[in-house]
Amino acid sequence: MQVSQILAELDSEIARLQQARSLLAASVEPRRRGRPPLSGRPKAVAAPKKRRLSAEERQKIADAMKRRWAERKKTAAKK
Repeated sequence: MQVSQILAELDSEIARLQQARSLLAASVEPRRRGRPPLSGRPKAVAAPKKRRLSAEERQKIADAMKRRWAERKKTAAKK
């Protein structure tokens, strides 16, 4: 075989392999780095509204806590 013929066969083989590589690379989707886009994920559920206490309810809780602490103080004094 002559050198020019070997070089021609090598060039044709390289061209064939490059074509095969480009076909394979096109079929494989490149992986993205980082957080995925929002389009495919479900939307976040809104947090429920906070309840507000009326002044009367706050006063009831305050009175109950005062009674509780008075009771604890009384039992601590007995010991």
